[in-house]
Amino acid sequence: MSVKMVVFDIAGTTVIDDGSVAKSFRNAFIKNGYEISLEDTHPYMGVKKVVAVRRMLETLGAAFTEEDVKKIHEDFVNEMVDFYEYDLSVKPFVDTEEVFVQLKEKGVRIALNTGFPKIIADTIVNRFQWIDRSLVDDYIASDEVENGRPAPLMIEQLMHRAGLDDPMDVAKIGDTSVDIEEGKAAGCHYIIAVTTGSGTREELASYEPTHIVNSLSEAFAILN
Repeated sequence: MSVKMVVFDIAGTTVIDDGSVAKSFRNAFIKNGYEISLEDTHPYMGVKKVVAVRRMLETLGAAFTEEDVKKIHEDFVNEMVDFYEYDLSVKPFVDTEEVFVQLKEKGVRIALNTGFPKIIADTIVNRFQWIDRSLVDDYIASDEVENGRPAPLMIEQLMHRAGLDDPMDVAKIGDTSVDIEEGKAAGCHYIIAVTTGSGTREELASYEPTHIVNSLSEAFAILN
């Protein structure tokens, strides 16, 4: 195995996302009086969500305050926490845990990162008991670093906590353009885009990942 740690995105990569993130993001805006479409949310998938809220308001040309940003973000977070904690549709992809096990059997460290704040990441990881079951070694959320994706800070922090110095020992796997940009910024050995989430193959290809796959099982075959 040519890497020592694989950093997986969460929603759309390890956990099925049938548009729930985009829907909740849109709902938060509509609840606060801003009409946006699901298509409007697409550029902000994978982005640190408080930053995404601010950028969306700027795109709308709206006059807003930081309190407006905070309120929309809180509404988004509350809906997402409720969804990930209780909705029966929330589940890992069929091969997610199998790939975790296969990598760990080869001595590879499993880490997760996300554009979500920590409260949402905690909800997902705790629901599946990934830490307790020793399927995941570490995870980090965008509000635990100064700058989320496409900045490399989350990956760098995961490397630091794992005692890794060389980004060539790391692979990044995600379903959005900012996952790819993050992996490049960190200097990862492999930057694998997966088509199971919000990004189409054509969209992802334009950002030039090292590989594009249709499943995590295909990603494992590349890493193996």
